[in-house]
Amino acid sequence: MTRAFQELFAIDDAFRGIPMPGRTDAAILFDAAAAHGIPRDAPDLARFPDVYLRYLSLELDKPGPRKGVMPGVRELLETLSRQSDIVLSLLTGNYETAARLKLEYFDLWRYFSGGAFGDATTDRNRLVAKAVAVVASCGGPSVSSSDIVVVGDTPLDVACAAASGARCIAVATGSHTAGDLAGADVVFDDLSDTSRVLAAFTSLKSQVSSLKNGSRDEFGEES
Repeated sequence: MTRAFQELFAIDDAFRGIPMPGRTDAAILFDAAAAHGIPRDAPDLARFPDVYLRYLSLELDKPGPRKGVMPGVRELLETLSRQSDIVLSLLTGNYETAARLKLEYFDLWRYFSGGAFGDATTDRNRLVAKAVAVVASCGGPSVSSSDIVVVGDTPLDVACAAASGARCIAVATGSHTAGDLAGADVVFDDLSDTSRVLAAFTSLKSQVSSLKNGSRDEFGEES
């Protein structure tokens, strides 16, 4: 993103001080533009995604120690994809094409049935409803927000779930600690223990069923 901004606006290190984790790419870009006095209707801002994607493709092709899949992610997705009562949808602040480039690089894109992306919106909290609509439009089930579990690694992911009435499993493999993510229903240090994560999904599902049936158990009282 920094290299794309420099190419378009001749400004170095344009995203210094701009918060990024958990936010949409559109919001990040507009904040950087505002910080450097660039109006939102500047023609080159509309060109930014394409230039950024070009640089992202080059970056993904570079060898480096930082590129890899977090512990347990692949195993968890493989297991969840075989569950007949679970639909995997991608909810991310990334531009859709950027998300696809990243996940196809690691052979993870194939696990997701559509999703909601940060191409146009600056409001991350709107993405849950959009993801639900996309799944339904692709032939998937129509579900209520309480049937959704958002899995994320930032406080904004936790807030996104809460704002929509969804449940949240948070994982501290990003730039935030487990303490930062304490607002989630469940917090893991990582996803390496597939059985424990699956148990969390099962527990959240059963608690939702209990609440729908009008009962209040220990989990419901805590939430």
